[in-house]
Amino acid sequence: MNQVITDGLNLMPPAFSDGLGVWSQQDGTPGSDTWASAGNAALVTADQDFGDCLEILKAATTTQIRYMGQTPVLPGLYLRVTARVKAVAGLIPSFRIAAWAAQANGSHVPGVVEVGPSVTPAAYGEVTTVSAIIGLGDRGGVDMAWGEQAAYGHVGLDVTGPNGGSVRIESIKVEDITHVFHRKLMDWVDVKDFGAMGDGVTDDTAAFEAADAAAAGREVLVGEGTFLIGSNLTMQSPVRFHGQLSMADHVRLVLSENFDLPSYADAFGGDEVQGFKKAFQAMLNHGDHDSFDMMGRRVLLDGPIDMAAAVGNKVSYANRRVIRNGQFSCLAGPNWDDEVHTATATWSAANPARLDNVTNAGTIPIGSLVTAAQGVGREVYVRDVNAAQNRVFLSAELSVPPSSQSYTFTRFKYILDFAGFENLQRFSIEGVEFLCAGVGSAIMLPRDGLIFHVKDCFFTGPKDRGITSCDTGCAGLLIDRCQFLSNEQVLRVQDRTTIGFNTNSNDVKIRDNRAVKFRHFGVFGGNGNLITGNHWFQGDNEPDGQISAGIVLTNTNVKSTIIGNYIDNSYIEWGNEHDAAPELSGEFSFGGLTINGNIFTANGIASWSNFILIRPYGVGHYINGLSICDNVFRHLNGGALDSVDDVDDSIAPLDGSRTANFLMTGNVYHGITKNSQNPVTVKVTENTDLDVWEVDLRDWLPFEGEARTAVSVLPEGAVRSVANVAIYTMPYATTRHGVGRGSIRLNWSQPVHGTVQLTARCDSI
Repeated sequence: MNQVITDGLNLMPPAFSDGLGVWSQQDGTPGSDTWASAGNAALVTADQDFGDCLEILKAATTTQIRYMGQTPVLPGLYLRVTARVKAVAGLIPSFRIAAWAAQANGSHVPGVVEVGPSVTPAAYGEVTTVSAIIGLGDRGGVDMAWGEQAAYGHVGLDVTGPNGGSVRIESIKVEDITHVFHRKLMDWVDVKDFGAMGDGVTDDTAAFEAADAAAAGREVLVGEGTFLIGSNLTMQSPVRFHGQLSMADHVRLVLSENFDLPSYADAFGGDEVQGFKKAFQAMLNHGDHDSFDMMGRRVLLDGPIDMAAAVGNKVSYANRRVIRNGQFSCLAGPNWDDEVHTATATWSAANPARLDNVTNAGTIPIGSLVTAAQGVGREVYVRDVNAAQNRVFLSAELSVPPSSQSYTFTRFKYILDFAGFENLQRFSIEGVEFLCAGVGSAIMLPRDGLIFHVKDCFFTGPKDRGITSCDTGCAGLLIDRCQFLSNEQVLRVQDRTTIGFNTNSNDVKIRDNRAVKFRHFGVFGGNGNLITGNHWFQGDNEPDGQISAGIVLTNTNVKSTIIGNYIDNSYIEWGNEHDAAPELSGEFSFGGLTINGNIFTANGIASWSNFILIRPYGVGHYINGLSICDNVFRHLNGGALDSVDDVDDSIAPLDGSRTANFLMTGNVYHGITKNSQNPVTVKVTENTDLDVWEVDLRDWLPFEGEARTAVSVLPEGAVRSVANVAIYTMPYATTRHGVGRGSIRLNWSQPVHGTVQLTARCDSI
């Protein structure tokens, strides 16, 4: 900035040789005495140092020389007044730049500094430069700060000290030096001022560090060019990018004052993907930020992001870290194609979560979904591979597959793939939308870790999966207030394959989410789950159509609660498909589950459909601790459903003779034929005189339960004999009679007729 050039300002006073009539002996104001009439001043020509100059014999305590013209002083303008002087005879005085500050109306500006620093030559003939800086702003380096009242000044020189000496003064110069203050006046410094080349070849790291140190809280400007950063760089000042950085993958960039996606994207020429990777790398290597804000930016992806590879230097991390407030959007292309491998492998019950003799095991990616003709449950993944021993380790046990068979390993591609982390703890993703567009899946969890938290996120159109756990990185998983929208909205239920999420470990909390038209909302391989406040619906437009399981529980004793959910056109499936020894062998069997206070509803589905299904994969299992209470079961737009509950005994039956601790009460049934209850109280009326009344309870007892216990029998009115005489003796009950052992017999002392209220149970108490 130079206002002499830009604004045409005339700052320079005339030379002394042009005449002394414009040089005042006082303050420079109009009417003051000039040096043209002074007897102790003369013009000297051809001085060996100065050429034409002014010689004065000092006779006053302070000899003043002031240009009577008005030198403008404007906001943002900084002037340097300079004179070269020397003593030629007599006593050597001192010199200082001086000026008289004027307001626009010509009056004096009171209370401001009007002299600069004093300089004394060391010897006769020594040329000494004296200067001072004048400006309105009181900034470092400004000698005379005049404030906003000043409009112009009468600039010049003071000669002070002893009298009697002769001095010579070269013509006084006034120049605009605002450019000297330019960087301090602006709110930024430029890395190029500190030696940055921006040629993409020269390592500019040191220049960036120097600019950062000099910024002192101001912004660092990275101008046009490509700036090679050869080593880790931490910028403590805010940075503004017009140019871009070039960095190797292992070199880290920390933008301490603008740790957000727009800044990191700008650092790499607008490349949001590279910016995101570098920011994530910095977040796991720098302690100043626990979260990375995407600032609402969208990241377009032509392939998945390997999160561990982006960091590069660690596969384990335990401090809390957060990614928030942005969007990832998949662009169709070959990088999203599933990677599929097929190999024959052997299996042994001694190592039920391992496959041996896997041909080319080293080519099988960790995180691949495992499928086969027999014995492989849903959502079994490759958690590790030993290529040297041709072994593949699985996320769950296989359920008695053949000792040798062919397996398919399908590696889905995920927007954020954390599978490269052996352990990642306390990691959160908040307020992020995953626009999968049927091209890719969303999140692959780390292999191990505790408390991965996904909240307020949207999973839109995942091709295969929303969130996948291939090992135990789902321990303590939290999914809160998210929406899962399937990519298979138009397909029939039975044709869908996508799954919202799966888990393998314990203590999972799934709360207040919404999921639409997946094959399954969640497959739970662990125990200790809390599933509350969610709404998932999975129906289609097929008349008398099928529904699929919204929740799949794959362990028997699950220690889980399913409370306060809206379970829409789907059912809860409870089995033990991940059990290498699926027959009962000492475990607690099907227990530890609470299904309370939910809304179950369906529209126009087949009458044989159910809302709660138990599927044993081996013999001997029974219900041992189950609560199904205070739910609403409702079917609309079709015939009544036969029952809300059922047992899939296509593999093995459920042993009704051992049912224990089972409560099914307080439920509401609309459009359901069977009013399942346990305990159940029924009104039994026998009009024929019989000494044995058989009461069939199969229309009430759930899960094909047996009538195991008669709790009470209370006559309703008199029970009468053949002679119509009231009988006051009570019957004794025997249980487990009739078809499916679903009847209780009331044995009277003689043939009687009448009405009783019978309370019975299908469990032991």
